[in-house]
Amino acid sequence: MSFRIRAVTPDDAGAIAAIYAPYVEDTAITFELAPAPDAAEMRRRIASIAGRFPYLVAEQDGALLGYAYAGLYRTRPAYRWVVETTVYVAMDAQRRGIGRALYAELLDRLKALGHVAAVGVIALPNAASVALHEALGFTHAGTQRAIGHKLSQWYDVGFWQVELAERIADPPLPLES
Repeated sequence: MSFRIRAVTPDDAGAIAAIYAPYVEDTAITFELAPAPDAAEMRRRIASIAGRFPYLVAEQDGALLGYAYAGLYRTRPAYRWVVETTVYVAMDAQRRGIGRALYAELLDRLKALGHVAAVGVIALPNAASVALHEALGFTHAGTQRAIGHKLSQWYDVGFWQVELAERIADPPLPLES
């Protein structure tokens, strides 16, 4: 299977909303509750992220297969070198290496921009996401017990972290994408 990875555009919002909807409506992989965000909301989210942080899509023959982006880990300035990462792959495009390719490209871009670490936040259990993160060098950094409630159940949330650069005393500010 051949697909290409490129930067997101506002025109991708509808396809991103369609990829994300089943995760919102049918799983606890995201703690966002139904109804899933529509194309207008996704366009707003893209605008708030793209340009400051990398936001990538994988496409084949004009169809989006998945997306990945980074955003603020926390809002206080002391955290500005660390990002939280996200990746979603269309349900019918899973297990083709799309998530791994998107995430690898995202991590490369984050490193080039001067970020020192990335954090993946995973609703547990989610063996596929844990395996993806660990295959890309993330290590388990902690678990918060039963803090998310969705689909009539409480879920743990695990944090996986990957180091992107050595820590120095006075690091330059990360660049925007």
